Amino acid sequence: MTKADIVNEVSKKTGIEKVIVQKTLEVSMDAIKDALKAGDNVYFRGFGSFIVKKRAEKTARNISKNTTIIIPAHNIPAFKPAKTFVAGVKSKK
Repeated sequence: MTKADIVNEVSKKTGIEKVIVQKTLEVSMDAIKDALKAGDNVYFRGFGSFIVKKRAEKTARNISKNTTIIIPAHNIPAFKPAKTFVAGVKSKK
């Protein structure tokens, strides 16, 4: 499902114009991105959490050059689904 599909679905179910739904969705995604950039987590009860995971520094190998490189510590965005959401997806076949 794409962002356009979501916009169409929300517009169809609510009767709100697609342009307004699209703008609302984009502003919502920007707010989530801004919160994660600031280091804050975003929680949607019953759906899941957008969280910032901290990756530790680690040593990796470049096997083509046979060298060792250091990958510095960094943060990555992640999604952790709610238990009820996971249970609902698992029960569907």
